[in-house]
Amino acid sequence: MTLPPIVASLTRHKLTALLLMLQVSFTCAIVCNVAFMIVDRVQQLHQPSGVAENELALIDSTDLDENAQPLVRHDADLAALRAIAGVKSVAAVDALPFNHRDWSNGIALVQDGPAPAAATAFNGTPGELATLGLHLIEGRDFLPNEYVPLGSAHDWNGIDQVPVVIVTRALADKLFPGQDPLGKAIYPNEKPVRIVGVVDHLRRPQAHGSSDSDYATLFPLLPDANDVTYVMRTAPQDRERVLKQATEALNRLHTNRILRRAQTFEQLRADFFHRDRTMIALLMAAALGLLIVTALGIAGLASFWVQQRRRSIGIRRAVGATQGDILRYFQFENFLIVSTGVALGVLLAYGLNMLLMLHYEQPRLPVLYLAIGALALGLLGQLAVLGPALRAASVPPVVATRST
Repeated sequence: MTLPPIVASLTRHKLTALLLMLQVSFTCAIVCNVAFMIVDRVQQLHQPSGVAENELALIDSTDLDENAQPLVRHDADLAALRAIAGVKSVAAVDALPFNHRDWSNGIALVQDGPAPAAATAFNGTPGELATLGLHLIEGRDFLPNEYVPLGSAHDWNGIDQVPVVIVTRALADKLFPGQDPLGKAIYPNEKPVRIVGVVDHLRRPQAHGSSDSDYATLFPLLPDANDVTYVMRTAPQDRERVLKQATEALNRLHTNRILRRAQTFEQLRADFFHRDRTMIALLMAAALGLLIVTALGIAGLASFWVQQRRRSIGIRRAVGATQGDILRYFQFENFLIVSTGVALGVLLAYGLNMLLMLHYEQPRLPVLYLAIGALALGLLGQLAVLGPALRAASVPPVVATRST
């Protein structure tokens, strides 16, 4: 078996071979990028939040009394929630990973200087670190006398009164690479605050890029708005009971409020990534559909060519070609078509990735995905042509004498 006869045969079916090459190339380009997007989305689904997810129960409370004193109301609510059997600790917070309440600000190293990073500000009552289960890897928690009211939602004037802050390890590494961040000052606003602690992880509430998803700060600012989230830490098996009893306790304490989203943290995460899971399913279905259509195209074309070439196959068998020779001929012919399509598909895959990077902030496509995609399509092509090739190899030599 030599290359020139196969090429000569393909040149007599140029349009058919070209269409199949284009189908393979488009499939390669799309499947490589889709596979990369699926892996990227799956990694996002499993990114750590930094909190004790399987121990947290949450309730959002909105006070309808405009003249209420939020800090007094929160203290009473927290006392009632602590009294529930099984509650290890409780805190009132204004933001959590995956709850979309993202109050971000630039972090500068000098007053009125450039901000090398933007970070989410998490604020809560004493015990927030212990309640959320954050892992303090350096420094200390806030002291009771360091807490001040947050201030109105419009001015956040409390941030100019706090002297200290806790940051995540990712933010500390960004601001002070290779240095000990403890004791260093940062400028989230006009006045400096001193870093007194570093937590391992704390994922931001909104969807951010993988490089800055852990850029977060914790301030000793007491949420003093009528909207607040109560977080209770309890044993995993007690969460549903605690949520029910917490709802009843809060309603008994004060009826002029709205309680919403009584749920576990795992339910909060599941709701946050609901669209991502749907997108993964759609992308997988699209990729699988493309691969099936391409395999059917390869098999259909090979079957058509076997039918058209029965007489020539019979002649080759009559002059000494074995079944193995016929099988290898069709497999190699398909290999040439698929390989050419894959080579073109690699270029298209890079072009498509550049468009996604430009318009949708998609990361650069790694070469590994191209290699795996090319290998997968090559194997798919060989499997798809195997059936028609076996039928071609079974054509008896006598066909050459009775075909017209």
